[in-house]
This record gives sequence, C-alpha cells and structure tokens, in this order.
Amino acid sequence: MIHLIHWCYLLYWKSGDGDIKKILSFMDWGIFALRLYHYILLLSQFFTESELSNRTLLNFIWLMMALIIPMIFWFPQRRMNKVWFCILELLLGGSYYVNSVFDPDLTSKADYLLPSLTMGYLLTKQTFWIIPAVTLIPFTFQSFLRLPWEQTLSIGADNLLFCFIGLWVSLIAKAYYQKDELVAEVEQQNKLLTHYADEIEKMTLLEERNRMSKELHDTLGHSFISLIMSLDASIALLDRKPTEVKGRLIRLRALAEQNLDEMRNIVHEMGEEEESNLTRQVEALAVSFREYTGTVLTLSLFGTEQPMRFEVRQTILRVIQESFTNALKHGKASQLHLELRFSKSNLQLLIQNNGKPIENNLEYGFGLTTMKHRVERLGGRLFVSPKVGNAAITEVSCEIPLKGLMLHGEN
Repeated sequence: MIHLIHWCYLLYWKSGDGDIKKILSFMDWGIFALRLYHYILLLSQFFTESELSNRTLLNFIWLMMALIIPMIFWFPQRRMNKVWFCILELLLGGSYYVNSVFDPDLTSKADYLLPSLTMGYLLTKQTFWIIPAVTLIPFTFQSFLRLPWEQTLSIGADNLLFCFIGLWVSLIAKAYYQKDELVAEVEQQNKLLTHYADEIEKMTLLEERNRMSKELHDTLGHSFISLIMSLDASIALLDRKPTEVKGRLIRLRALAEQNLDEMRNIVHEMGEEEESNLTRQVEALAVSFREYTGTVLTLSLFGTEQPMRFEVRQTILRVIQESFTNALKHGKASQLHLELRFSKSNLQLLIQNNGKPIENNLEYGFGLTTMKHRVERLGGRLFVSPKVGNAAITEVSCEIPLKGLMLHGEN
C-alpha cells in the first residue's frame, strides 16, 4: 500500500494542469477503495464460521453499520461532509475494532490502519482531535490484554503513522488543487490584461482621431480660407492681364473651394463614423469581453441613442470597463448583465454581476473613485450596491444628463 501511495505521489508530480481534476478524483476513489477493502475483508470472515449465533449476527450488523453509515456523509464526488464521516467512522468502526479485541469468539479481527488512513485523508480543522484519538485506541484494551507498553505504543504509533500518511496525501492533493486554481486565475487575468490593452489602444486611437479632426479643421481650414482670399486679390490685380491668366486663376480658386469642401466633409465623416456611436462601441466591448474572458455576458439596449459629447461616451465606456474588471478580479463573477437606456434627457447604465456579495458601506478604491469623479463632473451620479433578493447580486448604476449638459468648471 505504501508503494501505491508513492506511485500516486509521482503521478501527481508528473501530471499536467489539465489532469489535476482527474488525479484528485482518482485519489478519492483510491482511499475509498482501501477503506472498502478493509471492511469487506472483515465481513468475509463471518461466512467462514460454521455457527451463526445471535451475538455473531449482532457483530455482523455492527460491522455493516460501520461500513455503510459513514458513507452517507462522504462518497467520492457526491457527498463531502468530512466532519461527520470522521466522527461516525471513529464511533462505529473504532468501537467495533475495540470490541473485536475484547470478544474472544470473534474471528473477524483486524488492525485499524486503513480507517486511520481514511480519516487522515479527510481530516479538517474541526476533526483534528482524530489524531490523538486513533493513537490512544490501543490503550483502551492494553490493561485487559495485559499487553506490554512497547506493543501498545507500537500499535498506537502505527495508527498515527497511517493517519499522517492520509493527511500527507490530502495536503499534496490540496496543494495541486490550489495550484490549478492559481493557474486558472492567472490565465483569466492575462485574458483581462490583453482585452483591456486592446480597449485602451482603441480608445487612445479614438481620442487621437478626435484631436486630429479638430486640428485639421482649425489649421487646414484657415489655410484654405487664406488661399481663397489671396486668389481673390490676385484676380482683382490681374484684370489688366491676358484673359488666359485670369481664367487659370479662376479655375484655381474653384479648385481651392472644392478642396475646402472635401476637407470639411472628411472632418465631418471622422466625427460621425461608427466608433463615435456609443451603442456600437458597447456592443463591440461586450463581444470582445466574452471572447477574451469566456464570461457569460448579456446585453440589453433600450431607447434610441441621442447625439452626445465625446466625454460622455468615454466616461460610460470607462465605467463599464472598471465594473467588468472588478466583477472578475474581486468578485470572481461568472455572469454579468449590462443594461443601457437612452432617453432625450439622460443616459442610464446598469451593470449586475453574481460575484461575491459586497458590503452596504463599500469603500471605493482608486478605480471606482476616479469613475465617480468623472461621472459627477458631467453632472451625473454613480452608485455601487448589493441587490436585495434570493441570489447575491452586485449592481453598478450610473445616470448622466444629456440635455443642458455642461462640464463642471466650464463657462
């Protein structure tokens, strides 16, 4: 059996992250099989007896109870109440073990090593008292059998050793399980970082495009106007020149006017292209978030989007990103719902997640504080609170006015 446990340890050490759950399941079933073997071996000895007395039948029922009742509370991958399993295993199996020592007519005698191994494997903080209990079991019959102290200590040490072997296997399994969880969390954080790096790049390009639009309008526009004015003056001065020169200047002026119109059209199109539409930006953000994180995300849009300032769109997108990040990083959420409502007077945003519940008096971190200030600068409000109901839901709600919007501090 020691070789079996050593082989399982090597299997853990060499297994990849994808095999961890299979190995954990294998370990549960392996320990379960060893315990089952212990009790089946004891039960089989009853069938070798020629006579079946009432006392023998009572012992048979006692042993069956020791086998079956603890399994009500622990069965691999179905029931996991380890505390009650250990208590019942010690009360029923341990008492039967002591009884088998006292009963001279009972042939189904065995040591208590495999049950000690099982209890050590399932040991928790609430059942740590099991360790001294299995060690002291031999002392209950030491004086009755007049065993030497060395032999009694040897039996107790064997029970203790097997209990620690089970505990050691459990700690290895728990360490690899935590490692598997940590690897999964790191992968999720990497996906989030990749996702938000892409989003930051998109928003940076959008901000730069918005700045360039204004620069084109303010610089090239004035340049074209100056060119037209210069051409007008040239046309007036060249009235005395040949008709051919005048015609060329007239055509040049017409070309300059045409270029000015085209430039204005380009600037107008840049300001009205798809990425300036908040609805499309939110939909693209949701699709990208699902793809990068694998999180279940539902999106609901109500009303018709109204023309709004660039700062409003950017603020809403930042609030969504910060809420998504907090839901996955701090709340460990697996489901999110995003709701956006448009009206003529305001814009309402609601984000819900099923992550870890938050406190009513939540203290805002740096990210949420920054978002709150940005929303308030636009005359809006931002709230983060738990939702009352059967399931634990965290809500982030935001409302920004659209009519008569003026940034705080603007004249």
